[in-house]
Amino acid sequence: MKVIVLGAGIIGTASAWFLKKQGYDVTVIDRQPGAAQETSFANGCQISVSHAEPWANPAAPMKVLKWLGKEDAPLLYRFRPEWLQWKWAVAFLRECTAARTDENIRNIVALCEYSRQTLQAVRAETGIQYDHLTRGILHFYTEEKEFEDSLPAAKLMRDLGCPRESIGADEVVRIEPALASIRNKIVGGDFTATDESGDVFKLTTGLAKKSEEAGVEFRYSTSITRLITEGAGAAARVTGVEVINPDGRHEVLKADTFVVAMGSFSQQLVKPLGIDLLLYPGKGYSATYQITNPDAAPTVSLTDDGYKLVVSRLGDRLRVAGTCELNGYTRELNTTRCEAITRRTRELFPDGCDYDNPTYWTGLRPLTPSNVPYVGKTKFANLYLNTGHGTLGWTMGCGSGRAIAEIVSGHVPEIDFAFTGLPRWNRARQVVTQAA
Repeated sequence: MKVIVLGAGIIGTASAWFLKKQGYDVTVIDRQPGAAQETSFANGCQISVSHAEPWANPAAPMKVLKWLGKEDAPLLYRFRPEWLQWKWAVAFLRECTAARTDENIRNIVALCEYSRQTLQAVRAETGIQYDHLTRGILHFYTEEKEFEDSLPAAKLMRDLGCPRESIGADEVVRIEPALASIRNKIVGGDFTATDESGDVFKLTTGLAKKSEEAGVEFRYSTSITRLITEGAGAAARVTGVEVINPDGRHEVLKADTFVVAMGSFSQQLVKPLGIDLLLYPGKGYSATYQITNPDAAPTVSLTDDGYKLVVSRLGDRLRVAGTCELNGYTRELNTTRCEAITRRTRELFPDGCDYDNPTYWTGLRPLTPSNVPYVGKTKFANLYLNTGHGTLGWTMGCGSGRAIAEIVSGHVPEIDFAFTGLPRWNRARQVVTQAA
């Protein structure tokens, strides 16, 4: 059976890898000249199971209101005359109830843990080097209320099997001595020793190379224009994908099965087919600094709660990422937001890096209102979704790829997760309808 995967970020590349391992003939299509050139290029690089709480939670509405109009706010919502943006916002508010938040956390943590274990297996099998560190993730707080509010969340994570331990300020600095310069501002933290960090770009490009060696075809510099269907109702199928090839010519590529893994652009592709995804781009920022003093830069991956930034050590580089701008599909850099990242990083590690020559980047995170991604089947028997992973694409990437390969093969994956279009059975490896 021939499968076409649409998108070559971490989600699409992992899907291709695991589909090939299932024995499929796999082709990956992407408009960029190589893998991981868009949202998977320069993110925060955390494998963060312990801090996988959804953005939609009971405290979120007031925070969003407080941040409105502030150019350097962690979340910047720009009102636009777009029906999708407003529809998404209303759905986001519905997800902010305590009951919905609890259910969403359980889904997210289940997929994140499954994915981390899968990444570890991929790393052991392939030997791909991606500047990974297995020193955990340390989340520190500089406001007493935020720390107190984090305690129930930490307990919930422990109840779900994630060893997220709440700790005092002295213990925060003991774990990461590079934070000593702001010890007087830290009120507490939490630490999860099992979390990891690593360069998503290096892992994705390495996995793409391994996939090619295994027989996966990657067609780069190829723009996807539309999906072609035939039939109606239960008999409806996707027969091909129309593309513009590197020579500028339209071409229709045929396959038996199609997997949509195009991040924020998935919504536009499937909407003409009557598949209405609540998926909106959240523009995230990152800055990468050359480390000039290794002893003054952190070695443990960090989350700065007050500024909603994550920090990861990537060899001789420091990656700092965060903030979110809901402003359509533009990827233009906002200078104010870039400077805010550098200003805060310099405050944290004043002697650690070269702050005069940062590399700034933006990527469009595919956000669902619940933060639970679309992974599974559609109303078309041979069309599958693997998209909507928001800020957790790196954390969920390998697991989502493995899961979609299982689903295409006619199985329910080994986790209790609300897969799209599938019955939620809390039993492993149940056979479902085999994709034709």
